[in-house]
Amino acid sequence: MKFSLFFEMQVADSTPEKEARLFQDSVQQARLADEIGYHCVWEVEHHGLYEYSHSSAPEVFLAFVAAKTSRIRIGHGCTLLPHRYNHPIRIAERIATLDILSGGRVNWGTARSGSRVEQEAFEVDKSALYDEWREALEMIPRMWKPEPFSYKGRFFDIPPTYIVPTPLQKPHPPIFAACSKPEDARGVGALGIGALNLATYRGDVLAGYVREYRDAIAASTPIGSTVTNHFACSAACLVLPDDQEACRHGLRGSMYFTQALLHYYRGERPVGAIPVRKDFLPDDYVRDFGRVRHTPQSQLSSVIGDPHAARESVQRFADAGVDELMLVMQTGTTPHELIMESIKTLGEKVMPYFA
Repeated sequence: MKFSLFFEMQVADSTPEKEARLFQDSVQQARLADEIGYHCVWEVEHHGLYEYSHSSAPEVFLAFVAAKTSRIRIGHGCTLLPHRYNHPIRIAERIATLDILSGGRVNWGTARSGSRVEQEAFEVDKSALYDEWREALEMIPRMWKPEPFSYKGRFFDIPPTYIVPTPLQKPHPPIFAACSKPEDARGVGALGIGALNLATYRGDVLAGYVREYRDAIAASTPIGSTVTNHFACSAACLVLPDDQEACRHGLRGSMYFTQALLHYYRGERPVGAIPVRKDFLPDDYVRDFGRVRHTPQSQLSSVIGDPHAARESVQRFADAGVDELMLVMQTGTTPHELIMESIKTLGEKVMPYFA
């Protein structure tokens, strides 16, 4: 099992000062994760999702993190591929440059975008989102070959052009795709790329989807020059020495994360401050969570609690066949100091059990 950090860059009750502090704090968190031995820092790309995600230029943040770290992998989770967001040539150039400067540490995740705020701001054709993603995904690995690239398709007509530079990793950085539901991973597996799963299910259900992904990978025709057989799951996370404190703060952060996500992804187009709860959940809710979090009927959605409870949660993901946990510690309500303590506690008291 690999352990990584997943950043949305959330800032509740945003002000310019709090926003600036968030970016500096996130760099500190990434540096600590690098020192302790976490696998990767994953950073999203979103636009206009006020308070939910202020990560509109992940290529800048990840380059800064790469310069401040030495071992941890640098993950785009994910680059938006429809060309109104990013032209494929620019993506290929940026990813290759980051791979060179980081010493070959880039993981490249891809996505289509799912919120009306982003789609309408960039005037994308919603009916063509999948096809634009698919065409760009086909093109970009070919751009990383040291030879002139040309392409004529539905959306692009590119004459022979050298796309420079080429990545340091050979044949190219590992390729992933976002999966809003575990069942979407079947289609991702058929393309021979890694799955970044953003959904939650019971352990037995998730294990079934992981098996289907492995079957699809085994029969895949890779869209890149190599297969990336890797199933990663996001999970709300806060691990502290005191179980009660971890649950109080972790559940508040998880609730903020979930409600903020639903605020933007339920099909409407909200603008402005998000009306989600920021207070602590009732004590009886926290107690109930502690009692049922490891029962077979509970959702696999979080790693929250003291180190003993966290090890039980991680084991359930491992039993389902998950390769990597992308841990969502940074939320709009979780103080930086507790995030740093959680990174350290999980790194020292949980990760060694799954080495």
